[in-house]
Amino acid sequence: QVELVESGGGSVHPGGSLRLSCVASGYDVGSYCMAWFRQDPGKEREGVAYLNANGVTVYTDSVKGRFTISKDNAKNSLYLQMNSLKPEDTSMYYCAAQETAKFCPPIRTGGRPFGIWGQGTQVTVSS
Repeated sequence: QVELVESGGGSVHPGGSLRLSCVASGYDVGSYCMAWFRQDPGKEREGVAYLNANGVTVYTDSVKGRFTISKDNAKNSLYLQMNSLKPEDTSMYYCAAQETAKFCPPIRTGGRPFGIWGQGTQVTVSS
């Protein structure tokens, strides 16, 4: 069975940094489009950063220049480095993966077409 497990969330002050990790089992991180999403209660899930199998990335405008998505094929893991964090970055962050697609769709709200999801890790940014 395919499983994605996130870790690395926590509480930080504005301007701080966090590094989220997503460890995959039963799935090859290097072969497909993967992504990080975030979602607040009562709001739609938002695509934050996508990474295709060739290493091409795309980010939502609000995190450009501050967040970096990457992967380590040897560790079968996906990462999100978050710098210069702002209170509005507070959210539950989810790791997601395409079931078969090598390339990613345009960044957008909603979870489609990603079919594999982790359970999330909470990020809180406050003074």
